[in-house]
Amino acid sequence: MSAHTPPSAPRSLAEALRARDEASLAALLRSRPDLITPVPTDLTQLATRAGTRASVLRALERLDRFALQTAEALAVAPEPASYEILLGLMAGYARDETVAAALPRAVATLREQALVWGDDERLRLVRTARELLAPSAQHPSPTGLGPSVQEATAGMSPGRIQEIVGAAGLASTHDSVSAVGALTALFTHRKKMAALLAKAPEAAREVLSRLVWGPPYGQVTADPAAHLRWLLDRGLLLPTAPGTVVLPREVALHLREGRAHRTPEPLPPAVEPAATHGPQIVDATAAGQAYTALATVEELLKDWDEGGPAVLRAGGLSVRDLKRTAVALDVPEPVAAFWVELAYAAGLLASDGEADERYAATPAYDEWLERPPAERWARLAEAWLLATRTSGLVGGRDAKDRTLSALGPGLDRSAAPEVRQRVLTLLAGLPQGAAPSAESVLARLLWERPLRGPQRDGGTDDLRSRLARWTLSEAELLGVTGRGALSSQGRALLGAPAAAHPSAAAEPSGPGDKLPVHHRPGALPEPLSPTEQTVATAAAAQLLAPLLPEPLDHVLLQADLTAVAPGPLRRPLADMLGILADVESKGGATVYRFTPASVRRALDAGRAAADLHAFLTAHSRTPVPQPLAYLIDDVARKHGHLRVGAASAYVRCDDDALLNEILADKRAAALRLRRLAPTVLAAPTDPATLLEGLRAMGYAPAAESAEGDVLITRANAHRTPPRTAPEPVPDGPPPPDATLLAAAIRAIRAGDLAATAPRKPSGGAPTGGELPRTSSAETLATMQAAVLTGESLWIGYVNAEGTASQRVIAPIRVEGGFVTAYDHTADEVRTYPLHRVTGVAELAED
Repeated sequence: MSAHTPPSAPRSLAEALRARDEASLAALLRSRPDLITPVPTDLTQLATRAGTRASVLRALERLDRFALQTAEALAVAPEPASYEILLGLMAGYARDETVAAALPRAVATLREQALVWGDDERLRLVRTARELLAPSAQHPSPTGLGPSVQEATAGMSPGRIQEIVGAAGLASTHDSVSAVGALTALFTHRKKMAALLAKAPEAAREVLSRLVWGPPYGQVTADPAAHLRWLLDRGLLLPTAPGTVVLPREVALHLREGRAHRTPEPLPPAVEPAATHGPQIVDATAAGQAYTALATVEELLKDWDEGGPAVLRAGGLSVRDLKRTAVALDVPEPVAAFWVELAYAAGLLASDGEADERYAATPAYDEWLERPPAERWARLAEAWLLATRTSGLVGGRDAKDRTLSALGPGLDRSAAPEVRQRVLTLLAGLPQGAAPSAESVLARLLWERPLRGPQRDGGTDDLRSRLARWTLSEAELLGVTGRGALSSQGRALLGAPAAAHPSAAAEPSGPGDKLPVHHRPGALPEPLSPTEQTVATAAAAQLLAPLLPEPLDHVLLQADLTAVAPGPLRRPLADMLGILADVESKGGATVYRFTPASVRRALDAGRAAADLHAFLTAHSRTPVPQPLAYLIDDVARKHGHLRVGAASAYVRCDDDALLNEILADKRAAALRLRRLAPTVLAAPTDPATLLEGLRAMGYAPAAESAEGDVLITRANAHRTPPRTAPEPVPDGPPPPDATLLAAAIRAIRAGDLAATAPRKPSGGAPTGGELPRTSSAETLATMQAAVLTGESLWIGYVNAEGTASQRVIAPIRVEGGFVTAYDHTADEVRTYPLHRVTGVAELAED
């Protein structure tokens, strides 16, 4: 089976690109968007840019395992190499049918990405890619192959080469070049090579077997053993440095049965279901997690309502504050970091920017609270899906060995959105209710983007694998998945079909299977446009809405000073109950406990005892227990009896006996109170400290203003100024849309036409790639003649910014110092000032 052969053999990458149609160019620019940032002037510049080291590295890192193995095989093949040679390197002498069937797709992928060019008889790897993938002593090849005979003998003396040729049983030659060629021919001849190795000592064959799959280098002494000397004499091992020998590539390939890779991987590993659940169970479980996610984010930001933790000098949340947050949310610290980062990514949390900078909820949080629960969840899920900030890194170390903190710098990883999209896409490819094993997902991701280069972030796994593990756990926390399977709202969020047939779990049997683009081996899903993502998010909210429990307008009061909320509460009821009572336990039902401190909190917020009685009566399905009524009345009777103001601080009370009781209490010693008048005590502390001290002693003081009015403490008092959610950090230029692609290709084609159009020889035509130069009179006369004959001209033009360019135009009218012409470069009619035209030349008739 042979790959597609272009109609003519190009002589360079630029010529190969020039022979492509618009669809092929669009595929190249879509897969390598850095090539049109900015848009090249012509195809020659595009080819040059496609061969730069940074661009080639980016392209190689986005190849799947088999396409990368194919590129690695081309890097050790002769240049140019025929398709048959490449097939031999990949499929071996036995011609593995699976590898042979998959190879055309791999070659097509490399051609599409402009990493390989040429027809099937002369395949060439882009020079930069060959330099990166070819084996060397400093950078061993992933194939485990060493240098060729020609490369290994480059510094060897002609006499020594002739000795090796003679020992190998070959006739001596007149020069080193022919001697190396004869030795290479011997090593690549299967029968002759087999006969030579049959004579080798057993110990020598053992040495070869240890080097055959790499690394190909070994150490020898100045006086090697007899079996090593046998190998050295016949060139089966060649010296590269004193004490170092290498197994020549041709010898290794013979021992490997022609294969460049020990284990070619033509097909992606299957994502196998580890468990299967009913779709309704999955959706119900995910909906429960979604409700818990909303409650957790609300609890987090309610805890920070009056000003959250301080911002570290370097930015972020301190380890101590993260621990406190984890305790408040009753979750482990890594999970607390996830919720904090999620709220930040959704724009609900930010720093207030004050001198004493602290974290607090944003105004967007109040707007978010007013939305229906399903829409609030959809906003969190979309923010998570697109965010580059990665909470899993919290607690790790950066490149400068500094601790990475939640909400701090250094947590952005550009690959995070891509990995999340891909993991969810793999889950969407399984039947509904199927939960895959994490190992099969990781194996598939590793095949699609094999690990290249050193491991980053100091982990034992590569970054993509860790991102995938975090994605699986975070999706479960957020309610995108339920019991490990993708939920209906998760599919909608991804923009995937609402349901998958069980047969969708089957992996493609070969590269020719007709699958959607995002399910083809090695192909990642195209990211949704902002409009498409908005539609997908709205669809996810619609699917989730009927699965969430309806908010209740009542609680069940009990005689032990507790209230049970049998489900989620409506917003006003939940807010008021959160002030009047403390949450004791959470779960399917929430238990609130009434205490003197919680009742006093409601009184401090401006509620009267009658208001509290009326509230409980209106919202309780059970009668208000007598102990609760007594508690409210008792706290209300004492509330405000003592008044605390600013002196530094003072205590005022009409009952001097109560003030005597406070002064006599040993617990008041730390407050250092002293009497100013029969009804007034003063303290050197601030009013807030004095309030807390008296409350700790069991009293119910109230703060008052300078005018003597009671100060009402209201919740939700602190908000940041308007803040926008953090922008994701992209991994290179974003993929171009269809409009940009069409415009870029049109501009490149037109620029290439201007650069390659044949010109008539004239005095103004340049000898190289320079702009034409003619006098003003010659330019005007040539323009006027072209108007009469309808011919096209090649002109040099300098715009108002001083940028020079060359264009092909068909003049229509020349008047008033301007030429109006159809510009083939821009594909439109334009008007140019004649004084900016540097010169003009006629195009050849063909």
